[in-house]
Amino acid sequence: MKRVVIPELLDTDQGSPEEVAGSLADLRWLNRYFGGLSTTTKLLSYVARTTGLKQMSFLDVAGASGDVALAGRAQLKAHGIDLEVAVLDRSAAHLPSSQDRNGTAAIVGDAMNIPFDDAIFDVVGSSLFLHHLEPEQIVRFTNEALRVCRYAVIVNDLRRDPIHLAAAYAGIPVYRSRITSNDAPASVRNAYTPEEMREILRQTNAGRLEFSRHYFFRMGIVMWKHD
Repeated sequence: MKRVVIPELLDTDQGSPEEVAGSLADLRWLNRYFGGLSTTTKLLSYVARTTGLKQMSFLDVAGASGDVALAGRAQLKAHGIDLEVAVLDRSAAHLPSSQDRNGTAAIVGDAMNIPFDDAIFDVVGSSLFLHHLEPEQIVRFTNEALRVCRYAVIVNDLRRDPIHLAAAYAGIPVYRSRITSNDAPASVRNAYTPEEMREILRQTNAGRLEFSRHYFFRMGIVMWKHD
């Protein structure tokens, strides 16, 4: 199954405010039940164990409502690790409202030009972001994320697979928003395989790459700042 680039409507907010809100709700549901929350939590836990950190700052790039990062914070707290979370997204409409932030910093900004100084966060990560990018953009974003982090960049994204595509189409009757009905199958077609992603990330400034497979066609990647 070859990669086919198909525009995703949520990228440009092509819909009413209600449709965008419905699509973000769909995304939270998919993250909760189909590997999104668990994958990022496992990656954060791995970085914490490897570094020995008991307090860790985390910037979630393109993090939208912040549900993935906040779930990671709750899970790590149960294991004695305090996670300080900030969420960056290009659209203020995607970010959590003031009453839903739970102490999370919410920043509007460009993932290709992250508005922070060098080595500000222990970990920088993204969930369901890299498949929106072309290879040269992935390299640019990764190097920018490596600049801003102290230890590692983590990636939680889809693995392209025909069975995954069939499942995305099968979910159309239960999605809340027509945006999701377009974007869920498009995301699978836009996604990379682990082998493709490894070749792309070898062009970055990462000291070491670690790949893992997770529930429901998710791939996890840890890119260490220094080998």
